[in-house]
Amino acid sequence: MTLEERFGERVSVSTSFGESTVDVGPADWIEVLTFLRDSGHTFFDWLTGVDDPPDGFFVVAHVYDPESCERVLVRTRVPREDPRLPSAVGVYRGANWHERETYEMFGVLFDGHPYLVPLLLPDGFEGHPLRKDFILAARVAKPWPGAKEPGESGHGSPSRRKTLPPGVPADWGTPDA
Repeated sequence: MTLEERFGERVSVSTSFGESTVDVGPADWIEVLTFLRDSGHTFFDWLTGVDDPPDGFFVVAHVYDPESCERVLVRTRVPREDPRLPSAVGVYRGANWHERETYEMFGVLFDGHPYLVPLLLPDGFEGHPLRKDFILAARVAKPWPGAKEPGESGHGSPSRRKTLPPGVPADWGTPDA
């Protein structure tokens, strides 16, 4: 049975360069992943988020069938106001750390996750750094320690007008003329 036969209009399957992409609603996320796992896609490769302003986030999972060498990209969209999705850890144990990272970096909550706590960032870090509206400290106008503006070093740089082309004798006139 194919995804289209099993889920009908609830999924949209497209193929590009020999790989399938399945778009599914958040309510069918777990059911589609379970169907794929049970149909041979036993290798869970990765899961991540994609910030898609202004409306929400895509959550994308990549699974693989080692027997047929078929790859499937499964994606769903969650709203920015309440980015929630059921946890896939019950379907693929390998989703555990991927969901923790997606929670930390994008703020997507995975309902039913066994231990949804920050994974990579230091304790007390505020915000979700992979959201497009997150302001990076490096982007805030701060003087760089030791930075000098052109001409501040006191050495200056040679002016191109005073330099003769290579091989031209110095007595062939002044470059200022």
